[in-house]
Amino acid sequence: MPRISRSLVTALSSLALAAAGLTVASGTAHAQSCSQGYLPLPDPSCQPGDFNPDVTQSTIDSTICVSGWTATVRPSSSYTTALKKKQIVEYGYTDTSTSDYEEDHFVPLELGGAPKSELNLWPEPEYGTKTAANKDTVENKLKKAVCAGTVTLADAQDAIVTDWTTALSDLGLS
Repeated sequence: MPRISRSLVTALSSLALAAAGLTVASGTAHAQSCSQGYLPLPDPSCQPGDFNPDVTQSTIDSTICVSGWTATVRPSSSYTTALKKKQIVEYGYTDTSTSDYEEDHFVPLELGGAPKSELNLWPEPEYGTKTAANKDTVENKLKKAVCAGTVTLADAQDAIVTDWTTALSDLGLS
């Protein structure tokens, strides 16, 4: 039986792993199920966003529009850090330093996002031209507009899920 070269075996193994939805990094196989192709948004098949049922248009004056309310629902850092580590692998990020990502609520807590839902939390890169810090500015402006009554909660939530980078302009707030 002919001998197969090591490079051919490696290439064939990588191809088979890729077909199975896995990537090879540093000689180990990692599950990769979320695409980076949507950045600066999360992969909608992994994090489509999720909502806190306690936050509705009729409850905003006792929830999101109360100063400090988000602190009462924010999950612990031990929960979000563990989830961030898992999701960094799922996204196939080559940079696995947790400090380079914010475990961000896609639908922010300030707009009634589900606090602990994996459908709403994702490892948002802190690098690039549109970062978690840029998204925070959008979130704050949207919350202010919702609490002022110039935008409905549903419209703000829809705008952020559709594309947070255009949410303000889409709602006439930029």
